Amino acid sequence: MNKYISSVSAVILAISAITGVVYADHAWGKYHWNISTAQSVTSPLALGDNLNTASWKASLSDASMDWNVSVLKNQIVAGASNANCDPTLGRVEVCNNAYGDNGWLGIAQVWAYRGRESHIAQAVVKLNDTYFNLPEYNTAPWKNFVMCQEVGHVFGLDHQDENFSNTNLGTCMDYTSDPDGTLLGQLNNEHPNQHDYDMMASIYAHLNGTGGGGGKGGGKGKPADIGIHAALNDPAQWGQAVAKDAQGRDSQFVRNLGNGIEVVTHVFWAQ
Repeated sequence: MNKYISSVSAVILAISAITGVVYADHAWGKYHWNISTAQSVTSPLALGDNLNTASWKASLSDASMDWNVSVLKNQIVAGASNANCDPTLGRVEVCNNAYGDNGWLGIAQVWAYRGRESHIAQAVVKLNDTYFNLPEYNTAPWKNFVMCQEVGHVFGLDHQDENFSNTNLGTCMDYTSDPDGTLLGQLNNEHPNQHDYDMMASIYAHLNGTGGGGGKGGGKGKPADIGIHAALNDPAQWGQAVAKDAQGRDSQFVRNLGNGIEVVTHVFWAQ
């Protein structure tokens, strides 16, 4: 019986490797918005559009529609930020700018209440046009891929896979050098897949807590109460590195603001 079970297990693992199916949990730690599905239907999580090009606006529109298939509903609204992409309490600000030759294509940052629930108070997505203005990245598939992934991060998801060179899994939460799959004749990685939606259902399958601010993860205080910073674009400002990607690069950082809030940064490095 043990030999039979071992053989079956080996076959299952082999099939998983061939098909590229990923069964692992890919929640981004405990970070999530304190919003039920019912609440998000009547009052969707706001995605502030601070984007200054038609191509980035199209990418945000696609990402919004894709992630609205999940249990957490969102709505694009007018941006309330500036070139630095200051966060706004209770919502996500999405920005593009030439943030400089600092190594990153995109970052997702959340301000979260520390403690057991880790509710997100506010978040930003930043796309670095210093790189996206280069021919290598200035394409719709690359913009769609990175936008979809960074929005997925601020909703509470981590990556399904961090290898740029293996076969696409058909999800934007999978690193790739071939976002639309056309170079190598593989799956398109510009959108979420069913595993992402299942993971979102798992993350938000609970009753809202009473701590950590309540409401849209933001509490009733003014934005200054939770430590807004005008710019957190430089790696030196991100705090302590707590995780590495498959290439050995620091990919997640935590900065404790000392007031019950921590800023967590997920970085997508240029190849």
